[in-house]
Amino acid sequence: MSGAMRTVDDVFADYAGRRRGIIKALSTEVDQLWEQCDPSKENLCLYGYSDGTWEVTLPCEEVPPELPEPTLGINFARDGMKRADWLCLVAVHADCWLMAMTFYNGAKLDQKGRQRLFEEINSLPTVYEIVSGRAAGKPSLEAELAAKRARAFEEDEEEEDGSPDGDGDPCPNCGHTYRSGEFWIQCDVCDRWFDGKCVGMTAKLAEQQPQWKCPLC
Repeated sequence: MSGAMRTVDDVFADYAGRRRGIIKALSTEVDQLWEQCDPSKENLCLYGYSDGTWEVTLPCEEVPPELPEPTLGINFARDGMKRADWLCLVAVHADCWLMAMTFYNGAKLDQKGRQRLFEEINSLPTVYEIVSGRAAGKPSLEAELAAKRARAFEEDEEEEDGSPDGDGDPCPNCGHTYRSGEFWIQCDVCDRWFDGKCVGMTAKLAEQQPQWKCPLC
């Protein structure tokens, strides 16, 4: 794949896709990542691919490898530290791998091309900044997920009611029906929506936990 990359746009598109896959693994699909990184298994690596997908698997056995390899053995530290700290550690190593991959692919660019490539990369927050919520001037990933949940719920209600201000399905916990502008949250286990006040959740609290389980689950 790297041989076909002749322009800055080609290399950056590959970086962006791999970055997107890794962010997905460390956020919306973090439970799958956690399960796959079993410390009892052999050395495992987290790969992000240009199509936005990711995979936890064994490293390439070829020496030297055709492409830079991710950090080896991320699964061994999984149970030895807090989950949030482990995710941040994996994120830092993922950022290093992304940079190595990108400049490997862009090795034949001229000075101006390399400068432009770095500027485009640097315009985005790092994976670590996103996972840790430290992206300067940007909402944390958790905040983005909470906002996405709220938007998805309102869109679902608009489709069912034909009106953005119409009543929706009642909260499974208290029976209150949704009204536009209220904060509701979706359970990541049963996919049902709950009135934020009923379950003691606010948008700020939701930002702090990308995965939420309702009282009924």
